[in-house]
Amino acid sequence: MMNRETTLRKLGDGGVIAVIRAPEPARVRPLVEALLAGGVVGIEVTTSTPGAVGVVEQLAGALGDQICLGAGTILDAATAAAMIRAGARYIVSPILDEAIITVTRKLGALSVPAGYTPTEIFRAFSMGADVVKVFPATTLGPSYLRDLLAVMPWLKLIPTGGVEVKNTGDFIRAGAWAVGAGSALVGKAALAAGDYETIRRTAAEFVAAVQTARKK
Repeated sequence: MMNRETTLRKLGDGGVIAVIRAPEPARVRPLVEALLAGGVVGIEVTTSTPGAVGVVEQLAGALGDQICLGAGTILDAATAAAMIRAGARYIVSPILDEAIITVTRKLGALSVPAGYTPTEIFRAFSMGADVVKVFPATTLGPSYLRDLLAVMPWLKLIPTGGVEVKNTGDFIRAGAWAVGAGSALVGKAALAAGDYETIRRTAAEFVAAVQTARKK
């Protein structure tokens, strides 16, 4: 199992975290394999996926050495603990909750809470967050990250919400540590149809956008 430092490095190097909301557990494994084939190693299984704890446990056993497996939409410390024990190496939350950060760090996983304002983001790091999910990033845009990093350059930020292939490069050039993508990466129609080739191609486009932006 990857330690905290390895997980942090691999997530950051990959630059893309796929936010998975699958309608049924059976779709998750082929979906993750398609994402991995496209170069996306950051996998976040949200609690809206039925049987999410079991899904994380199965993925950890089958693909844990190949992916950076995390759990998302975590709203309480008990669920965070259950996900970590199932094999999640990082915990992503849409809120800022100190109890979730504390139990996540205690159990050896990375803490990725959400923040929106400069104060929330700073507080998250003060509480022990490893990275902060800037959510929702839909109306903020890349310039918001650039402004934050101008005064707090040590921040590690993951914009999530409204991130698409076409603006991924803009977020990375603005200083994003990585990006989080849900429906723009894993389209509902493609997932429903079992069109994993489209998902693989989209994953590759996201990865290429990150890599191109980092070279400039």
